[in-house]
Amino acid sequence: MINKNELKYIQSFAHKKHWAEESVFIIEGPKMMEELMASDWVIRQAYATKEWIENQPFKPHYVTEVEAFELDKMTQLHKANQVLALVEKKQAKGPVQLKGKLTLVLDGIQDPGNLGTIIRTADWFGLDQIVVSVDTASCYNPKVVQSTMGSILRVNVIIADLPELLQSTKLPIYGAVLEGKSIQDAVLAKEGVLMIGNESKGIRQPLLSLITDPITIPKYGAAESLNAAVATGILLAKWQH
Repeated sequence: MINKNELKYIQSFAHKKHWAEESVFIIEGPKMMEELMASDWVIRQAYATKEWIENQPFKPHYVTEVEAFELDKMTQLHKANQVLALVEKKQAKGPVQLKGKLTLVLDGIQDPGNLGTIIRTADWFGLDQIVVSVDTASCYNPKVVQSTMGSILRVNVIIADLPELLQSTKLPIYGAVLEGKSIQDAVLAKEGVLMIGNESKGIRQPLLSLITDPITIPKYGAAESLNAAVATGILLAKWQH
């Protein structure tokens, strides 16, 4: 059973003011829970149905058994999915390391679904960090967490002063812009920065002037622009080619 105060607390995560200020975020569903339990993230508390608990080799100490109807009252999903956990947020430590890898840099991505898909796509292509501007959607937004399908547990999302960070590197900075070199002709180095801009404004100044290698995805039809997450996937596929 869950008490009324706990239930009220978890339901409050539906509101941005609450989830943005809390030191924990919510993960839901057996698949994400399985990945969470195998990771080094700290689980503060979990609530699960008898069905989920009986499928575990042992009952973790942080799990409270609840009825399905109780979980339905807690869920951020359309329908609850067996288990919900409160997980401690991670604080990024030290300066961002850009050497020896490709780092995805996001300038003002606003849509939570886009950000979640980008995190999941980065994970698919083997990236372990994404650096974002202060005004990018929060990676702990419940919609972002759910749309990453567990990739939030493997990809570090770091908030940084982007102009300051990029001015300090000698690595190539690839920027996705309309007037750039076609990715069909470009060779993307394994070590560098790939920058994706805001959904409507693109990459903003002063970041535009820091791009060393402007690149673009050639257009064959009449669409005005590409979705930011789709563009990221196409560019990362080219990088790993």
